[in-house]
Amino acid sequence: MSYQALYRVWRPQTFTQVVGQEAITQTLKNAVATGQTSHAYLFTGPRGTGKTSVAKILAKALNCLHVEDGEPDNTCAICTAINQGSQPDVIEIDAASNNGVDEIRDIRDKAKYAPAEARVKVYIIDEVHMLSTGAFNALLKTLEEPPAHVVFILATTEPNKIPATIISRTQRFDFRRITMHDIEHHLGDILDDKQITYDPEALAVIARAAEGGMRDALSILDQVLNFSENHVSLEAAQDVTGAVTEQELGQYLADVRQGNVAAGLTVVRDVLAAGKDPARLIDDLIAYARDLLVYQSAPELVDSGELALAGDEFKQLAKSLDAQWLFHVVNTLNRTQQQLRLTNQPELYLQVATVQLTQPATPDTDADAVPTKQPAATATTAAEVDELRSTVAELSKTVKQLSAHGGTKAAPRRAAAQPNRSRKHGEVNTHAIYPILGKATKDDLAALRSVWPDVLNKLTDRRKAMMNISEPVAASPDGVIISFDYDIMVERVQNDAVLLKEVEDSLKQFLHHDEQVVLIEKAQWPVVRQRFIKEVGFKKRQASAAATSAGAESSAAPADEEAAKVDAQASAEDKAVETLTDIFGSDNVTVKGD
Repeated sequence: MSYQALYRVWRPQTFTQVVGQEAITQTLKNAVATGQTSHAYLFTGPRGTGKTSVAKILAKALNCLHVEDGEPDNTCAICTAINQGSQPDVIEIDAASNNGVDEIRDIRDKAKYAPAEARVKVYIIDEVHMLSTGAFNALLKTLEEPPAHVVFILATTEPNKIPATIISRTQRFDFRRITMHDIEHHLGDILDDKQITYDPEALAVIARAAEGGMRDALSILDQVLNFSENHVSLEAAQDVTGAVTEQELGQYLADVRQGNVAAGLTVVRDVLAAGKDPARLIDDLIAYARDLLVYQSAPELVDSGELALAGDEFKQLAKSLDAQWLFHVVNTLNRTQQQLRLTNQPELYLQVATVQLTQPATPDTDADAVPTKQPAATATTAAEVDELRSTVAELSKTVKQLSAHGGTKAAPRRAAAQPNRSRKHGEVNTHAIYPILGKATKDDLAALRSVWPDVLNKLTDRRKAMMNISEPVAASPDGVIISFDYDIMVERVQNDAVLLKEVEDSLKQFLHHDEQVVLIEKAQWPVVRQRFIKEVGFKKRQASAAATSAGAESSAAPADEEAAKVDAQASAEDKAVETLTDIFGSDNVTVKGD
């Protein structure tokens, strides 16, 4: 006979052999023993938890010729035929491929006939949630008033897709995920029976990877046996499942907690170079941080399988790492986990997360962290106050000039850009940005973007990881503006004088002239750019108004007419922006220049 997978060979044949579902199996045994079985059952739960196996055991128990205490004997003709799949009165249907009205009508019509050999005709409908609406309606009446010799057993992993009218006509049993302890114990029994040696830690790794499914655990064990040749070792289990060792997880958390970015990035590089899955690495780190939190508060609640993988390093980390920082780890990795689903460069986000974890947790960098009381923010910053004072001084000067030359026209309603009230992060260095924007050209930006990958490649691994999420947004012959996704990265790079010097030297090498490097957060860039455009426009109108007032009387009227057009256009633009802001909200409106 050809080789059979472990999950087929070790499929339970009696209620007693079912692992991890004692409440369900005991209830069904009692129902069979007392003759109080239902006409319809609904088995729900995650994959690989025993739904179909229990359905077949129940079918045998209902028809066994020598049933004892609710258990089938598995030796009579009926049980043997059911085990071999040749019993005509036990019909197993896959609803995924037989989900139409005609198939259910055929079942309904045949259910009227008495069983040929067995006492009860049993229909096992697997993945019943795949039935169409019409098929459910065709099944509904039969479930409500079935013939006395028919029992329906419905199995599904998604009970939320089953109509309530179907559920209300069945006895529902919810299969739970099997615990790591039960999976490890069952795997150990199988290996002992096959006389195969194993490392207990390897079984813990397999049980964790199975995520509560016994079938998945047996499939993984099959792979490990083929990989390790009659010995289940910890290394083989980790290689097959893609799990990361406890030592690597603990070392990573210890490094980033100490602020050692280079060591943390080295761990990430080594783990990924060994062929580990980035998503699995994040899952393992989150699980490890969770175990540390649980162990700190209630050591007895940590699963014994998890503790089997943990050594003295785990207990030492639990004492040295504070809970608040572990919350920061979980939240940061959770956001990174969501980002990995939308990218084909997982290593990049892992590196960014590593750098973030070396920084102190703040409300801006860890929005989901446990909230702490913060002092009330001031209405305006010192820079905004200075900007307003400068604007008022310029307007006063303009009014005096117009009055001195007999002008009567008021200054533009919104001559200067208003301060950005929604800005939450660091102040923007407009004194460095505005001169670059004043000389910026598209050709300079295109040249910068063409050499930017080469500039990053010349950096060390740690500094390259910090700059990987940067993007050039403007360039002039004298300077460049680089944006970052996060304000914390702007601050970190700005404070790294060595990194900035390396970037400037690389730019000089590729662009052949000195460039001043100015950093800005990505969210603030369009606001600063629009403010610059408005201020430039205001200064031009201001200069035009002053020149008109100082000119000859004969040219005053045309100049005033031109200025009025400019003011009318500016007023119309401002009014349109205000209207859109009222409708959509200020956070959802971005003003872009032509």
